[in-house]
Amino acid sequence: MIICAGKNEVFNFAQPMGVGLIEMAINLTRLCLFNKPDFLLFVGSAGSYGEHNIFDIIESKRASNIELSFLNNNSYTPLDNVLESENKFVRNDTIVNSSNYISTNFALSKKFNAYGIGIENMEYFSVLQVAREFQIPVGGIFIVTNYTNENAHEDFLKNHKEAMSKLTNYLIEKNIIK
Repeated sequence: MIICAGKNEVFNFAQPMGVGLIEMAINLTRLCLFNKPDFLLFVGSAGSYGEHNIFDIIESKRASNIELSFLNNNSYTPLDNVLESENKFVRNDTIVNSSNYISTNFALSKKFNAYGIGIENMEYFSVLQVAREFQIPVGGIFIVTNYTNENAHEDFLKNHKEAMSKLTNYLIEKNIIK
């Protein structure tokens, strides 16, 4: 099953599940309780921490939930904050960080690269967490729409339409959708 966030990121081939960590977790859990899929593929946009360029397409089966305060040693968590799916269908190029906040401090957010984290997407950690709970193989395919800097939102809006088209074409080329 192919899923996406929703609102302005909707595809005719994907089921929207909600924006952010909480909406995604609630709606995807509901789906899995009543109609558990054999495989989950999340598709969507992402912001780059600097190693990936606008319109790069990244496949991943790893996600993290690390807040910016962690990078400055201002917080810690007792929770498992990096998850990995054991599917064999998606390459494991980079870790995707998820938060309910969009990073806009590029100097700080670039520090994620030192942890092997290359992009951010608001929902993906929840997708992996729910998939783990229901023992569903999962992967994600993302397209970079912006860098995590002070222009993140404007660049996202400017690049979003073209990015969604490029992502759809990529999925067609990979025979994931028709």
